[in-house]
Amino acid sequence: MPVPSTSLPECARYIPPPTTQENLDFADLAIIDLAKAQTPEGRAELYPEVRDALRSNGFVYAINHGYTQAQRDRIFDIADVPFTVVPPDEMKTYTANIAKVGYYQGYKARRYWRVDTENQVLDQIEHYGINRNVYKRPHPQALRPLMPEIDAFARHNHTNVLQPILKLLALSLELPEDTLVEKHKFDVAGETAVRFMKYYKRSEEEEKLSKNVWLKGHTDVGSVTILWSQPVGGLQILSKDGKWKWVRHIDNALVINTGDAMEFFSGGYYKPTIHRVVRPPGDQLAYDRLGVFYFSMPDDDVRLIPLVESPVLQRVGVERRCADEDAPLYEQWRKDRTTSYGRTELKKGTEKGSRQLLRTSVWFIFYFLSLKIYGLSASSKCIPDCEEILS
Repeated sequence: MPVPSTSLPECARYIPPPTTQENLDFADLAIIDLAKAQTPEGRAELYPEVRDALRSNGFVYAINHGYTQAQRDRIFDIADVPFTVVPPDEMKTYTANIAKVGYYQGYKARRYWRVDTENQVLDQIEHYGINRNVYKRPHPQALRPLMPEIDAFARHNHTNVLQPILKLLALSLELPEDTLVEKHKFDVAGETAVRFMKYYKRSEEEEKLSKNVWLKGHTDVGSVTILWSQPVGGLQILSKDGKWKWVRHIDNALVINTGDAMEFFSGGYYKPTIHRVVRPPGDQLAYDRLGVFYFSMPDDDVRLIPLVESPVLQRVGVERRCADEDAPLYEQWRKDRTTSYGRTELKKGTEKGSRQLLRTSVWFIFYFLSLKIYGLSASSKCIPDCEEILS
């Protein structure tokens, strides 16, 4: 969506690092042409591709999404502003009390998440979250002139990327194409957000203690995550054979995956794929990693129950995380997951591969759900140790 202005506020250029030249074990992800989703005929052609890709790997690339390379580059210029221009004291003013409010809006400071609980290694990730209603909360001075562009970016993601993906997913379930769109409105209560993230280099000691893991394995709390591809490697997905695969950078492409909420809605038809971020490849170790995301979530008042009216689910069966009467509203689910992620302490148990969960039941559910996703048991040798999945 073009910004309705002929002159843009000044903003320093973000110069992206070169793409890695290392021979890595990359995931074989499908590439979909999102331009086809503009017509009913195109959506009918496209939804089987999206269905098969997400059911196979949980991740897919999207191209022809409506932003030019120049528009994409401008967004990365803006994304770097919260971390390079805003003074530290002002950052503190706009830092979210995540444990209290249950959302990532404003800053998350570095060293908030536990990356390795046994060795007490904390993260070196800073991010700034902006609700899709970008004017819902105040922002640092340096970002205020840029808010019209961020607003246009949020609306572009929601209207021109998220909604077509939701329509394709609904069609794949043989439901009316607006079924999921109606659960993800733009102008209602919810925490769908643009997020800018910066991953900073760590000490060699921290790398050794955390086994080079920068962001431990997890599934996303929402419905659909839209990542704007960038060249610094590190994102890995856990394949169904239990191996971590790198995600390759494609210029001006999107990396799209489904999360917890979509598993609820689809009755297990679309399962979220565990993914993590690790130390970049050797030829990129000198660079920090800047990320741009659109994390879509259902409206807060939506109950997380399967769409049992789907003919597809009626044929293949429905997997429920809980009885429908016990299913939470989305607001409660996101708050529980957000306040727990990266804050739970794990201790090795007396048996190999066992872990004692100390603070919350959320990760307990997540761990055994993860095993269920891959059809494995806690003692299976064909997936990483429990701690590796959670790390």
